[in-house]
Amino acid sequence: MILSICIPSYNRLDCLENCLNSILIASKNVENFEFEVCISDNHSEKDPAETISKYTKYFKINYSRNEKNIGFALNAIKTVELSKGEYAWIIGNDDLILPNTFVYLKNLFSINNDVKFFFANSFYLQSKYLNNFPHPFNTLELRNKKMTQLSKLDRDQVVKFWDIIDPKVSWEFLIGIFLSIFDRKIWLSGLKYLDQEKIKDSNVWSNFDNTCLNAKIISSVFKDQKSYICSKPLSVNLIGEREWVSLYDFIEIVRIPELLDYYRSQGMNFWKYIYCKNFALRNFFNFFTKILLNGNKAGRNYVNIYKHFIKNLIYPNAWFSIIYFVIRAIKKVFIKKNIYE
Repeated sequence: MILSICIPSYNRLDCLENCLNSILIASKNVENFEFEVCISDNHSEKDPAETISKYTKYFKINYSRNEKNIGFALNAIKTVELSKGEYAWIIGNDDLILPNTFVYLKNLFSINNDVKFFFANSFYLQSKYLNNFPHPFNTLELRNKKMTQLSKLDRDQVVKFWDIIDPKVSWEFLIGIFLSIFDRKIWLSGLKYLDQEKIKDSNVWSNFDNTCLNAKIISSVFKDQKSYICSKPLSVNLIGEREWVSLYDFIEIVRIPELLDYYRSQGMNFWKYIYCKNFALRNFFNFFTKILLNGNKAGRNYVNIYKHFIKNLIYPNAWFSIIYFVIRAIKKVFIKKNIYE
């Protein structure tokens, strides 16, 4: 088994079916590519077994359903523990695999069998676009759809792991689970680096470990491993489906800077750390203002004023963020004015 696609799932059964259908379409475009799908359902309101059963005749699916919601972190870990592939790829149930992804991966794995970690580029797409088509969505409909790439890189390359941690590669520095394809056994060996009590907290993004578990593991175990940047997008990351949308600002301005601090503790170059940390704070004041105004639903109860706010005031972008915000606001006013003139 070469690849395990690991899907920690909770509700959004229509999204899960779209995801599985995208995998089916990709599987029809490749020969002699052994893969499996591992799904752990986190006690959704409706059991997805019926939806999943539609696809078991087409490819191997390992399915498990939790007796209660155990939180994202433990559920994500469970999907990898269910898997048997040489490589594993954790994706959300609202992500889509592109039609030629397996063809690309088959060739990639065969040529780079000494690579242990792959950065997998992705497209962004507003989820409402799928409403224009029959369900489940056929990813072949994306052939003529212009989509934005998460990473702007246009060349595949073998790199050192820390070369991937760069805003020129990805502005979110691997916090997104869908951007990493990795050696499964090595990843599982990294579970020891997680705070075992914190990952048991089922509250959404309530601490660093239950938010950044994948990034924390991969930076701990792959930091000295040969890595690879896949510039070609292999998936579609849908925007507009996630129930924790009110926490986006919190993730960017609190959890991502925390993640960069952890990367530094794992050996990330000091000057690169400063560069990345400064970049990550480009929305500092306006995002913190939104968090404070919107309260706990925006993550205010998880903010440590000294750690997350005061300590970051040494970075220029923390202050320039005010200017950036004003400039964007002015541009919006002029654009709106021009539209109605």
